[in-house]
Amino acid sequence: MTDDVDTQVSDRLVGRVLDGRYRVGARVAKGGMATVYQALDMRLDRTVALKVMHDGLGDDAQFARRFVAEARAAARLSHPNVVAVFDQGDDDGTLFLAMEYIPGRTLRDVIREQAPLPPARALGLLAPILSALSAAHDAGIVHRDIKPENVLIADNGVVKVADFGLARAVSATGNTATQGLLMGTVSYLAPELVTDGSADARSDVYSSGILLYEMLTGNKPHSGDTPIQVAYAHVHADVPAPSLEVPTIPPYVDALVQRATARDRDLRPADARVLSRQVHRVRSALEDGLPDDPELTGDLTVPIQQIRQDSGYDDGYTRDVPTLAGENGHVLRHDTIVVPVEKGRPTGGPATRVQAPPPRRGRGLVALVLILAAAIGIGTAAWYYGIHRYTSTPNLVSMVPAVAAAEAEKAGLRTTLANQDFSENVPKGQVVSTDPAAGDRIRKNGEIGLTVSKGPERYRVPQLAGLELEAAKNALAPIKLNAGQIVEQYNETVPAGRVIAFSPKFDTVVKPGDAVNFVVSKGKKPITVPDTTGKSYQDANRQLRKLGLQVGRTEQYDEKVPEGNVISQTPNTGTLFAKDKVQLVVSKGPPLQDVPDVKRKSLADAQKILTDAGFIVKVEKAPFNLGLNIVAAQNPGAGKKAQPGSTIVITVL
Repeated sequence: MTDDVDTQVSDRLVGRVLDGRYRVGARVAKGGMATVYQALDMRLDRTVALKVMHDGLGDDAQFARRFVAEARAAARLSHPNVVAVFDQGDDDGTLFLAMEYIPGRTLRDVIREQAPLPPARALGLLAPILSALSAAHDAGIVHRDIKPENVLIADNGVVKVADFGLARAVSATGNTATQGLLMGTVSYLAPELVTDGSADARSDVYSSGILLYEMLTGNKPHSGDTPIQVAYAHVHADVPAPSLEVPTIPPYVDALVQRATARDRDLRPADARVLSRQVHRVRSALEDGLPDDPELTGDLTVPIQQIRQDSGYDDGYTRDVPTLAGENGHVLRHDTIVVPVEKGRPTGGPATRVQAPPPRRGRGLVALVLILAAAIGIGTAAWYYGIHRYTSTPNLVSMVPAVAAAEAEKAGLRTTLANQDFSENVPKGQVVSTDPAAGDRIRKNGEIGLTVSKGPERYRVPQLAGLELEAAKNALAPIKLNAGQIVEQYNETVPAGRVIAFSPKFDTVVKPGDAVNFVVSKGKKPITVPDTTGKSYQDANRQLRKLGLQVGRTEQYDEKVPEGNVISQTPNTGTLFAKDKVQLVVSKGPPLQDVPDVKRKSLADAQKILTDAGFIVKVEKAPFNLGLNIVAAQNPGAGKKAQPGSTIVITVL
């Protein structure tokens, strides 16, 4: 694909929303199968890495089914050194994976900039890779495409392995869009992937060994003018000791590399966990500063030729592989890796006619016999190494293992229980898939790996109430549930940010990928404090309590505020929460004054004195009034306190 086309593809996807959820951002990287973009998951408001398969792959139904199956298998891997797969989707033929976004760089960048790496550093990088592969192998998953580009190193130093299962998804389809994709990764292919396409955990072990060799030396162990030459070098040539390029490498590191990269997979560590234990021993020796450890070196060294001879090892090829010239002049080999040929460019050189020397009688007849013999030999070799040694894998899906074994035996094949997997369609205990798949080529007397159904994958919703929202989301990840709609509400008892309620409810049985909706607390509802100054205490108290606030009361005299009305409040503005208190200061009216003594005063004088003091005067006559108009009594009495404006009653004679 040209740069112009790349730009068009980038422009077409950037800014687009896939599956109504993922807004595509900047392009991060481009590989043989897909382009990776930084994207925003608009549902969960988080950054993800979106791996978008190249155009054409989504049109192949077989690839699409395999892609979905492998994505689901990868999503089951929950490990700190595995790039998490969150989601997979198909947006109108555009297949994509939503994965954990890892800001950082790849192991390829480290090798390019820093190799050869010291053995301790190289093994330190390999250890987390093997940890990730160990988890995968324990789950019955083979990566198939371990290479520096698939190893990410985050900015915080954490090493993560990406793209579990994608190589298997691609290799399982016959779509021409996927032809030749092994060209980019051929430097790390195990021999068995070249010869018959079969892979198990030991294939990942081999690729890991090649990875270690490249970190230690800065170079790949095999080279060639074409990818096919490199592929067959894996089949026919042992990986050299890295100390041949870097003499300071200890013998036990050499032995580790050569043990992991043994061409006969039976001689390699059984899986990544076994190799990881060997790496641990080698790292310990390096930490101890040992230039050599004969015992460790001996434990790791494999007498390859002797064991092959004793076990009758046969890699299926002679040193001189039969070749046949194709129509375009390029070499075809049996069990070849398909390598794409650029259009308009012949693979072979121009045909050149060479004038033959004059024929000699006798020699011509001998030459003809030799040519015929060679042709027969090549044809026989082609038949033996091609058609004769292989058969087709029978369809064993939906059979119980015992019946599947019997059917395989009829075809001259064996079965093994390789894995268990969930299935929505195949009942529990029946075969859900095989490796190789039905119809795929397999060596006669070969072994078919059976994946047996565990029935539909179901989980129970855990108790999430009271958890922080992020903790609740994390609790969903191991059971493959997604966070759905998130609604926020005020709540007087649940702290802000914690889950008030969720649906489906606790202990409900759900499918992987189902959404759990959350109601999340915003904390207590804030109450805007009203201003009640000047209102009667009764009205102010009623208004504040209706809002859910408590009311406190104190009283004081005030010349301006009528008795019983609010003089001031604390607080007088802002916000409070339910059951918070507002303190009111209520007026008792003006301050009290002393009542003057008007007894024995004349009525006129008494009225004037009391009126001048601010009181109202009420006059009453004594029962035996003599008409003297002299004050005989007053109420309140002299010296008592009364509010200005209140009434003073005087009795006159």
